[in-house]
Amino acid sequence: MHGGFAATVLDSVTACAVHSMLEAGASYATVDLNVKMVKAIPKNTELMAEGKILHISKSIGVSEGNIKSADGTLLAHATATCVIRR
Repeated sequence: MHGGFAATVLDSVTACAVHSMLEAGASYATVDLNVKMVKAIPKNTELMAEGKILHISKSIGVSEGNIKSADGTLLAHATATCVIRR
């Protein structure tokens, strides 16, 4: 699968992790996304994507995410930085 697929999914899960920590009315935007393709992502297979917060402050959120196969094999990993507007 094309790396753009992984980048899109990882941008979504890392940004949503930041979003989940914000109060109503706050906004955010990804300013940096670093993606590492660990293994080829096969077509037509079940995948799991997960994001988690590494750091949150008044103006910055740092998160990481991964894409794994159904058996738990790591396929891609990313770190992201989001700017927060409160």
